[in-house]
Parts: sequence; structure tokens; C-alpha cells
Amino acid sequence: MIQIIAGEKGKGKTKHLLDKANSEIKTAHGNIVYLDKSGKHMYELNNKIRLIDTSSYPITNSDEFIGFISGIISQDHDLEQMYLDSFLKVAKLEGCDISNTIEKLEKLGEAFNITFVLSISLNECDLPECAKEKVVISL
Repeated sequence: MIQIIAGEKGKGKTKHLLDKANSEIKTAHGNIVYLDKSGKHMYELNNKIRLIDTSSYPITNSDEFIGFISGIISQDHDLEQMYLDSFLKVAKLEGCDISNTIEKLEKLGEAFNITFVLSISLNECDLPECAKEKVVISL
């Protein structure tokens, strides 16, 4: 399953994402991973949530990003949720069509029972049709 927090840059998407991750860890039965473009939010996350700074890895396109996500999933059989902050940046999709990557994440989520929560710096009306139905918060 995919949930999207949409809104222009600077509207508070990260705060919603952090709050959601921190509240979900209290009732989660598995592990939670938080991907971000830096380690800046390390101290705002519960210490049971694994923060991964994607800038430390050589991800250059969306296919490599999906491979990166697949690698995380393959090494953690208890993974329950993944939070992807600055999704367009970490997935290398700025200015690109995100439909294919959203579909791949949806398939991974179904296959491994993982919920993906994405913050996307686009207004809800600018998202492709396949993503609009997944918006849970629009800022």
C-alpha cells in the first residue's frame, strides 16, 4: 500500500511524515525505515526507527532507487513500513513522470506486505492519476 502526503515545498510535509512515523512505531509489530536526502532529522525520529540517508549511496536514477529499496526489503523480513521523505529527490524523479516508480513500489508493497508513505513536493492536482487516489494529506 502507498500513502502520499502532497504539497509544495515548505508546506510542512516532513513534519506530518515524522509525526506519523513516530506515532506508528508505538503500535508497529515490525520494523520501520525512514529514507531521507540527509541525516538532518535523525534526532526528531524515535530511536527504534532506522533512518537511512540516501545521499550516502550512489543512486542516479529511479531504477537504481527501486533496486535500493529492494535491497532494504531483502535484508529485513520484519519490515512493515517505509517512510520516504523528499520522494522526488531520493528517487531521482525531479521533473520526471513518477507513475512507473509508484507502480513498482505498489507491487513491492503488495508482495512483501509493506506500507510506503511518501512525501511528494507537488500539489495534488499535479500528480498523475495513479497517485491522486493514494493521497492521504494534501497541503
